[in-house]
Amino acid sequence: MTTPTPTASEHRSTDDPRITLDEGVGVFEPIPPYPPRTEREAEFYTLGDGEMFINMGPQHPSTHGVLRVVLKLDGEKVVDLDPVLGYLHRGVEKLCENADYHQTISQVDPLEYISSLFCEWAPVTAYEKLLDVEVPRRAEYIRVLSGELNRISSHALFMGWFALDLGGLTPILWSFIERDEIVEMLAALTGQRMLFNYFRIGGVNGDLNHEFLSRLGDWMSRAVGQVEANTKLLNENEIFVRRASGLGVVDQETAIRLCMTGANLRATGIPFDLRRTHPYSIYPELEFDIPTRSEGDSLARYLLRMEEVKQSLRIIDQCLDKMPDGPIMAKLPRLLRPRPGRAWAAVEGPRGVYGAYAISDGTDQPFRLKIHDPSFIHLQAVGALLPGNLLADTMAIMASLDPVMGGVDK
Repeated sequence: MTTPTPTASEHRSTDDPRITLDEGVGVFEPIPPYPPRTEREAEFYTLGDGEMFINMGPQHPSTHGVLRVVLKLDGEKVVDLDPVLGYLHRGVEKLCENADYHQTISQVDPLEYISSLFCEWAPVTAYEKLLDVEVPRRAEYIRVLSGELNRISSHALFMGWFALDLGGLTPILWSFIERDEIVEMLAALTGQRMLFNYFRIGGVNGDLNHEFLSRLGDWMSRAVGQVEANTKLLNENEIFVRRASGLGVVDQETAIRLCMTGANLRATGIPFDLRRTHPYSIYPELEFDIPTRSEGDSLARYLLRMEEVKQSLRIIDQCLDKMPDGPIMAKLPRLLRPRPGRAWAAVEGPRGVYGAYAISDGTDQPFRLKIHDPSFIHLQAVGALLPGNLLADTMAIMASLDPVMGGVDK
């Protein structure tokens, strides 16, 4: 008995198994629809025996943003990959060049959106160099205090997302509890929970207030215990430790060659931290350690960031103890016209060296502003770390590098 074919008057549902969809619907080819433009592109998009392409992203939940990665596979083993950028392109640098110096602060906030204070810190410091501005000491202490809080909230999210990419759901829920408590605290200080727009050329936008200090004191009284509980959740999980151990190993020579910074570099044993190697703000007056590990794998990068959280707590405690009284802003005119020249400033962000290169032509707008974002640098390391690993480990290795696509597609 044959199944009757629906007539044109009937409603043709795509759930009907008798209906065949058009061939082109929902098919997205990983191969670009144009001839290869470089030798590298021609090599990558030529398949060998038994090889195939798989298109991961740009909507994949484990790519930490709008990133598309074309993987070349031999079975389940990654042979090669091509990160395809640009899906989140914002043109922030050009927007900053068409705004005055004060307005650029709000433009750079959405780059590393989970650590916005560091996005502000670098360009603000570069502008202060152009203007020969001396920032009041109280403002410098507030910058370090708020920045280290922001670093902890960023590392807390890293822990949760990294565990999620290895198959664990509970840690991301715990991470958001920790992160939400910190951003509510920073909201009491800055007025916003995410894109803070708090640093100013010559200081900060507001002094410490009672609500912020009350929340901070309550949180600091139990922060160490919370950090220990959060890390214990993963450190004593045999599945997590076995999967992350030996995964995505990078040695010191490769890390230096790829210009890696931050925890990804220190996990190879190199103690490079701008707060010590090129001191800025009031960091030379504070006591803290620069933790390192020698394994260079995904587990080492995770453990190192958790150790950095403890060092940030030490810094916050010292800031509260040593913070002087005084103004929080240098006296500056509303319209700034720095002398013609150029300045570079960099800070040690949660993902590594975050820098800004500003050029002034004597007008009230930056002639050029170039952002050095560590996520973009670390994304190129994926090409060196992934080949030879399994498809299931792809997201875990990328997550261990902690990229944020807002800074990559700036």
